[in-house]
Amino acid sequence: MTDVRAQNMSVSLGGKALIEDVSFCLKRGEFVALLGPNGAGKTTALRALLGLEKLRTGEASLAGTKVGALSPLQRARQVAYLPQARPLAWPNRVKDIVALGRFSHGAAMGKLKGTDLAAVESAIAACDITHLSDRNAETLSGGELARVHCARAMAAQAPFLIADEPVAALDPRHQFRVMDLMSAYVKDGGGALVVLHDVALAAHYADRLIFMKDGRIKSSGTPLQVLSSKSLAEIYGVRADVKGRSVVIHGIL
Repeated sequence: MTDVRAQNMSVSLGGKALIEDVSFCLKRGEFVALLGPNGAGKTTALRALLGLEKLRTGEASLAGTKVGALSPLQRARQVAYLPQARPLAWPNRVKDIVALGRFSHGAAMGKLKGTDLAAVESAIAACDITHLSDRNAETLSGGELARVHCARAMAAQAPFLIADEPVAALDPRHQFRVMDLMSAYVKDGGGALVVLHDVALAAHYADRLIFMKDGRIKSSGTPLQVLSSKSLAEIYGVRADVKGRSVVIHGIL
């Protein structure tokens, strides 16, 4: 069984439930978008799935093994994680930051060669940051830095990619570029679980949409199964027109 699976996960903090009875899975060759309003529990669900949040109930597993039983290195070889907050411990060159994606493969920083070097160069090119490769990260804009972190995750070439709002700081062109990159990764056999706020973008790319609200999953299915004017009104409180995978949001209710 090659999937990442959440089974009845619940997480609480200070007596308050952050997520409750959350279950879903991610398989290779599948692009899944996790959506919902701010505070819905999306980030907590991702972190719990990766063993980064303590579960009150339920379990998270990778290929049938509990995530908590895996070492950080074992987990990193299977799942590349792009968190919402991406602080840099120290300023460094762009290509050295991207090269961190090969750390779980035993690559020596500054001495990349063979497969490791090819993976880093491919990720840099795909994320359109070749011209930035020798720049110091401190000199980059927020959008440029977002693309650097995306390249780092892609360089890992792990079977699964989990990304929390990877296009949040990007202009429309680079949003599509990053989503195209993730789509190609899925077509090559990877599995991607991505938190997005842009429903239209998610509907365009994802095979399956999972909607969360108030810490619980409200619906899950293909865009044609779960997208409707009614569902978006219930989840977000907005007026929207939905035709197939096309979504136009007009305003709040």
